Amino acid sequence: MPHPGRPPDHVLDLFAAEGVLEPLPGGQGTTWRAGDLALSPGHGPERDWLAPVQARLAVRLDEGSPRPLRLALPVPARDGNLTVDGWAATRFEPDTTPCDDLPTLRAAAHLLHAHLATAVPERPAGLDAHHDRWSEAEQAAYDPRLALAAAAERTEPGLAALVARLVGALDGVEPADLGREQLVHRDLAGNVLLDASGIPFVIDFSPTWRSPLWAEAVCVLDAVLWLGAPPEALDEWTSGRARQAVLRAALFRVLSDRPCDVARYAGLDLG
Repeated sequence: MPHPGRPPDHVLDLFAAEGVLEPLPGGQGTTWRAGDLALSPGHGPERDWLAPVQARLAVRLDEGSPRPLRLALPVPARDGNLTVDGWAATRFEPDTTPCDDLPTLRAAAHLLHAHLATAVPERPAGLDAHHDRWSEAEQAAYDPRLALAAAAERTEPGLAALVARLVGALDGVEPADLGREQLVHRDLAGNVLLDASGIPFVIDFSPTWRSPLWAEAVCVLDAVLWLGAPPEALDEWTSGRARQAVLRAALFRVLSDRPCDVARYAGLDLG
């Protein structure tokens, strides 16, 4: 019997995927390798505008010398579509290792977002076409009323109180005060690998239109929670704009995690 999370045969056929099918580590644990392709589910209409942007930037980065950063290259299906029943493909990069070094992750974030600011100067019209729990949680992280309402519907003990504490620590800073908003990767931690030469290689692009400061706050928070970065890494995020960014990062993660490990977040004393 096929693995319930594996790409269906017709998806493999349309992407001309060959070779042994095997699950890949990292991210949400839903990406599969088939020969020279990495296939991941959960992609919607945003892929139509994102893939060409990602492809152009991936090629530009690979042509640079030196190459301080790399980006996974999208691959279209045989019919020209960029997704097949929600599945999308990128070129598989062999001999990579997960990157859990926080300074390297932050450097990758700075470089990627600097390139994206130039490559995508205006907010893409199709950015709001994809709706999932992460998009809903992100919206709530920027709207205290939505955050409190979303928390009230959850059953995890202590979650509503944690969200109320995080919301209470917000000081009225408007999104614009966190810096100019642009296209960012909102899930970098866990989605940066090191290629065979040790160059950061970014995968599983999760696009949104927020400030790079917020995206970096999410990355730092995730690294502390899940990648073994020391809690002291959050010390520089305890005041000013940085604090407001990491509070919204925490709200985003608490509300998007299903289920949420409330004790792990509460132990960071973010609020």
